[in-house]
Amino acid sequence: MSVPTVYYASGRARSHHESLLKKIGLLFDRAAVAKMIQPGDLVAIKLHFGERGTTAFLNPVLVRQVVQKVRRAGGKPFLCDSNTLYTGGRTNAVDHLETALQHGFSYATVEAPVIIMDGLRGRGSHDVKIAGHHFDSVQIGAAVVEADVLIVLSHVKGHAMTGYGGAIKNLSMGCSNRAGKQRMHSAVKPAIKAERCRRCGVCVKWCAAGAIVFSAEKEAAARIDPEKCTGCGECIISCPHKAVKVQWATDLPELGERMVEFACGAVAGKEDAVVCFNFVLDVVPDCDCNSWSDLPVVPDCGIVVSTDPVAADQAAIDLINAQSGIVGSALPGAFEPGEDKFCALHPKTDYRLQLAYAEEMGLGRRRYELVTVGAKKDKEEND
Repeated sequence: MSVPTVYYASGRARSHHESLLKKIGLLFDRAAVAKMIQPGDLVAIKLHFGERGTTAFLNPVLVRQVVQKVRRAGGKPFLCDSNTLYTGGRTNAVDHLETALQHGFSYATVEAPVIIMDGLRGRGSHDVKIAGHHFDSVQIGAAVVEADVLIVLSHVKGHAMTGYGGAIKNLSMGCSNRAGKQRMHSAVKPAIKAERCRRCGVCVKWCAAGAIVFSAEKEAAARIDPEKCTGCGECIISCPHKAVKVQWATDLPELGERMVEFACGAVAGKEDAVVCFNFVLDVVPDCDCNSWSDLPVVPDCGIVVSTDPVAADQAAIDLINAQSGIVGSALPGAFEPGEDKFCALHPKTDYRLQLAYAEEMGLGRRRYELVTVGAKKDKEEND
């Protein structure tokens, strides 16, 4: 079996004045995306609009280049994302659309409509049958299932619970409805470290299930009701005092496997009509669901594109690990080229298990052929 091809365009532009905008078009052409699109096809462009307060989400100007290429191929593009399980700026379609507009994803900017794929309150989905170890069917947002072609635009970054976020996470958490997100997260059951809790209430604000409560005792720590907890993990990420703990060794590998199974559901029936763009730019240590963005941990690398989501993620990770880490960022070590940046950032969760399971499930392959796109090869650009 031949290995999948991953097309790569460096972020460098000075030598031949090839901007990222031009390189997106070159990547689109080399990956033969236009051949997937028939005249009149509805083309879902899946991306993350970013939580309010974050700044590392994809630039709408970059997204517009993909939209324009889809239109030239005869497709009808629309941007889409799914509602979140946690409370915030994207928990229902009204708030979600307002957040997208605030971040620049208007028709005037991106030249495409924005659709929240799972409806007003996150209930709009189709059950897709799969053959997984955890699920035999998964809930995928209706707009993605009903689209003819799926283009996945992912901002690659770290993630406290999955190690990294790229194409697989965008296809799983990003394409499921709220009930599906809960099913994926149900393996995670956090608890409060009483000695660290400062009763600040931030965790309560982010808990959509109302599972976190304070007792009447003035000094008592918060408590998580395990019966109400959906396992979304936002309390872990949002607590400024690191007072929320999780069973990292047992919970998180299963979370990764469940995500892979949902990703398989998102691409089901579109085996020849899915392509993944991984933007290895502003590689921040945490998810774009946070209400902040930290400094990038490595210099910008560029963009990788593949019809294989596993190969796209592996290639992006390899590019990141080949970089020198940025001193002064959240990266605690592994600054040398070749050292694993995401394992250093999130040592309690091994993202490599997720990739291995994705390969086992037939979602894609970790081994790939890298083809550089552009007038200058990376080596030549660095001479």
